[in-house]
Amino acid sequence: MAPKRQSAILPQPKKPRPVAAPKLEDKSASPGLPKGEKEQQEAIEHIDEVQNEIDRLNEQASEEILKVEQKYNKLRQPFFQKRSELITKIPNFWVTTFVNHPQVSALLGEEDEEALHYLTRVEVTEFEDIKSGYRIDFYFDENPYFENKVLSKEFHLNESGDPSSKSTEIKWKSGKDLTKCSSQTQNKASRKRQHEEPESFFTWFTDHSDAGADELGEVIKDDIWPNPLQYYLVPDMDDEEGEAEDDDDDDEEEEGLEDIDEEGDEDEDRWIQPSFSFSFYFLNFPSPWERVAVLSSLSLCAQPPCF
Repeated sequence: MAPKRQSAILPQPKKPRPVAAPKLEDKSASPGLPKGEKEQQEAIEHIDEVQNEIDRLNEQASEEILKVEQKYNKLRQPFFQKRSELITKIPNFWVTTFVNHPQVSALLGEEDEEALHYLTRVEVTEFEDIKSGYRIDFYFDENPYFENKVLSKEFHLNESGDPSSKSTEIKWKSGKDLTKCSSQTQNKASRKRQHEEPESFFTWFTDHSDAGADELGEVIKDDIWPNPLQYYLVPDMDDEEGEAEDDDDDDEEEEGLEDIDEEGDEDEDRWIQPSFSFSFYFLNFPSPWERVAVLSSLSLCAQPPCF
């Protein structure tokens, strides 16, 4: 998984500096001050001075890191463009990527997933001044849900320096507004996470309540966008679990049949011992007639038992 980069929407907050201890009076002015207390007070003052130097270097490092990030952000653009061109050759690449992502999949209902089958391209653009924000663009083919060809959401710092966001108004087709369909059926991934009634993925485009803590935007920008292929290639966990369960059932059935063969030659009285478990027959032979056939073939009963 690609390492997550620091959010570009907010500058790094400065660590709070400790309040400087009041300077000690000259020894001649405070002849009664204990020596140990005076040394402790002087040590605190020196620590504060050193901390000021550390903070100054941290601020300088942040500026240098920002410059490096801006440089390499420009160098990455041609590769992002080439990758987008290649992705268009893979059907349903983006919807598969989102469904396979644990956080995004929890937001998807079945109708959302159907709508995302028309998603052909995703692009994340960080503004030239990276600290000021970024934009996420979703490109769609003609679809039965909305008229828009592109849906965008933008994050930036407003005039007061607080984070804010704005997005494209979705032009829903008649009766297709997924943000109003609260009865969407959850897909397999969201059912696994036991969400009773997930909001539509497209509600995200209308939610501007807390731009500074927009989890979905940060996940797309910092986790999915740097390397979407890692999520596209995630195997279908439902299929894997189903195959594993089938294998386990087959193993249990084979073991059960081996046990029957071994016990067939034992004394008939063994069937009434506490060690015998009828649950085996009910689990491995669900039909009463199958259970009768097994018992009859072993000559363990003359008449079909009552189940």
